Amino acid sequence: MKVSMAWLKDYVALDNVTAEDLAEQITRAGIEIDEIENRNKGVNKVVVGYVKSKEKHPDADKLNICIVDAGQGEDLQIVCGAKNVDAGQKVPVALVGAVMPGGMEIKKAKLRGAASHGMICSAKELGINDKLLPKEQQEGILVLPESVEIGTPISQFLDLDDQVLEFDLTPNRSDCLSMRGAAYEVGAILGREVKMPSPEKDLVEVSDVAADHISVTVSAPDHCSHYAARYITNVTIKTSPQWLQNRLMAAGVRPINNIVDITNYVMLEYGQPLHAFDADKLANGAIDVRLAQAGETLTTLDGQERKLEPHMLLITDGVKPVALAGVMGGANSEVTENTVSILLESAKFDGGTVRKTSRQLGLRSEASLRFEKEVDPGAVITALNRAAYLIAVHADGLVHQGVVESIVTPKQELIVSITLEKLNRVLGTELSMLEVKTILTRLHFDCADSAHGLIEVSVPTRRGDITSDVDLIEEIARLYGYDNIPTTPIEGPTTPGAYTKPQALRRDLRRLLTHGGWQELISYSFTHPEQTAVFPALTVGSKPVRLSMPMSEERSVLRTSIIPQLLDAMAYNVNRKQTDLALFEMGNVFFSEEEQLTTQPKEIPVLAFLLSGNLGQKQWNVNPVKVDFFDLKGALETLFEHLGLQQDVTYVANQPEGYHPGRSASIYLENNGGAKVLLGTLGQVHPQLQHDRDLEDVYVAEMLLKPLYDYTNYDVRYRELPRYPAVERDIALVVDSQVEAGALLAVIRETAGNLLQTVQVFDVYTGSKLGDNKKSVAISLVYRHQERTLTDEEVTSLHGNVVAALEQTFAAELRK
Repeated sequence: MKVSMAWLKDYVALDNVTAEDLAEQITRAGIEIDEIENRNKGVNKVVVGYVKSKEKHPDADKLNICIVDAGQGEDLQIVCGAKNVDAGQKVPVALVGAVMPGGMEIKKAKLRGAASHGMICSAKELGINDKLLPKEQQEGILVLPESVEIGTPISQFLDLDDQVLEFDLTPNRSDCLSMRGAAYEVGAILGREVKMPSPEKDLVEVSDVAADHISVTVSAPDHCSHYAARYITNVTIKTSPQWLQNRLMAAGVRPINNIVDITNYVMLEYGQPLHAFDADKLANGAIDVRLAQAGETLTTLDGQERKLEPHMLLITDGVKPVALAGVMGGANSEVTENTVSILLESAKFDGGTVRKTSRQLGLRSEASLRFEKEVDPGAVITALNRAAYLIAVHADGLVHQGVVESIVTPKQELIVSITLEKLNRVLGTELSMLEVKTILTRLHFDCADSAHGLIEVSVPTRRGDITSDVDLIEEIARLYGYDNIPTTPIEGPTTPGAYTKPQALRRDLRRLLTHGGWQELISYSFTHPEQTAVFPALTVGSKPVRLSMPMSEERSVLRTSIIPQLLDAMAYNVNRKQTDLALFEMGNVFFSEEEQLTTQPKEIPVLAFLLSGNLGQKQWNVNPVKVDFFDLKGALETLFEHLGLQQDVTYVANQPEGYHPGRSASIYLENNGGAKVLLGTLGQVHPQLQHDRDLEDVYVAEMLLKPLYDYTNYDVRYRELPRYPAVERDIALVVDSQVEAGALLAVIRETAGNLLQTVQVFDVYTGSKLGDNKKSVAISLVYRHQERTLTDEEVTSLHGNVVAALEQTFAAELRK
């Protein structure tokens, strides 16, 4: 909100208060001032001049020689190249010696042999944003009204010596989206009286009753609590007076004509948006506020045809829509230069309804901004009467008697009670009752004593943010001065901060993986619909979640797997000759059981990996080795071992969708009850998918993080180094080719018990010598007792039991 100091002085005395001092005090009271703008960008020695004559330059087709009376005692000859300069105009004239905002100094000069003693200025040359000027003044020199006196300093005429404070408002302080709200705020801070106009006293009505010409009906009471209108005839559409234009431009609003400018002026003054309809374009002068019907359209003032939805609130004349309530008027009821009668609207529309309409249509306006944050219900009639008064004065309008209105919900006075004891306890102060009442009076909050030490405070309707006693405490604190509140030590038990187990685990995994040479990727949660069907193993049977307003088709659904984004990242890197990749991403995937959402979709955290290219760099004595399935599996085993889960994780060879049929597996985790739950999947990407994406062999994995949160064991235990020797035995088993090495190791561990220290596969062999569908698995076993040396007899007996269990379970044969 831009607040003009010159305008503010109409309501609050600002004697001996500079803009800088006021900005500091407002900021300390809780509203940050972003900027102090000086409207005068350096204009001096520029006055109003009268062009007495204009002749073509004899030696230049595009130049004119003008004789100008600038009130300096003698006429000035000025050479001007503007196309719109003409005799009889009043224009800004920069005198010799003036320094313009751009730094240009005006000197006596000769242009193609003709003397020039000054410069006739455009708005840009005066440092004025020409976009804030009426359209007819945006090109060429600035042409001034005939009524302005010759010799008047242009800074005085355009009020350029004004300063503008830009309020950075939080959403709850919508009361300061008006000069009235800013005046009450400044008055409270400075402790000075606030004087607002009295439109009810100033307004003069004609005897003809407005209700005989217009009518108002609210057919959507849940969306409009109050609609009021006035009927004004005999209006003259013309340019607004200069003082009004100056104030609008200071607030960043472009003047248009007197009717539109007055509605904008009152909106800025009271925070109450208004709209003027050409009454002759309304069927029978009727107004009906209702919701849109399916298939309805409305062409708004910007010339765009808007397709309306049933949730959008409309202003209609009973026959056709004439405005989008609280957003923008319709072109079919626009005030034009031929308008003579207007219906002036002031209403309290529901903020949520206006917000939804504005966002869906992409149509933001100063009016919708205020309605979205809820306007003051107490200002509906006051602002209407203020605008009617100004139209009567500056548009020669005849205001007909009475306000035609429909009140659905009458405004109600809010009483908030507070005790002095609670106030001082919360703030840590020792304020007296008199000090509190003085602050409330400065805020223009009426207050009265009540029983049991309560203060009953009547909250003005303009302060919709004050609803409870803590809001009053905040108001008193900021007016008392945060710097004046004493510092008090914090008392009571303190709780040291700590990460939750999921937070700590994620940080630990990131550290483990990045230290292991993996690079973390952060990708969009939005993806293309086709991507959701590629790797569905963790969300099988579920439905993807579609966005209601996607950025594009490429980002129109929430992802159900992270792997497609990893593949996209790989393709991006491969196209730039980076093929050796080890990527991981920790993030959420989303899915629902419903085609049409009626409940919150599910959101689960997952960890995904991608491995491709070669291990190591090519060197003179080392050839690079391509990564394979077991490199990725080894990385996962390192992770599980770090988390203390290596004994609880098993791998089952199968073919999850999206993976290579012979180089993939599912990962299972044994929970505390002994049941195995799906943890994730890993393997090579399906050859067809690799071909479609033009990728070499790539290995991926994806697993759920919640089971890791639940079952990770960070209980690290230390044991002394072994004092007794170990006994190592190797066996080579011939088994069916379908037997998994993991199953062999599980039987060995179960049979050998605590005396088995380590077991690992060190060779796998297949060949015709073994027979069809057979393979040889060589396994190394290490036995050790922690408290004594094992005898050969003990080791031989235990090892024999292991071999017997393998023979019985898998029909294994010792290879000879």
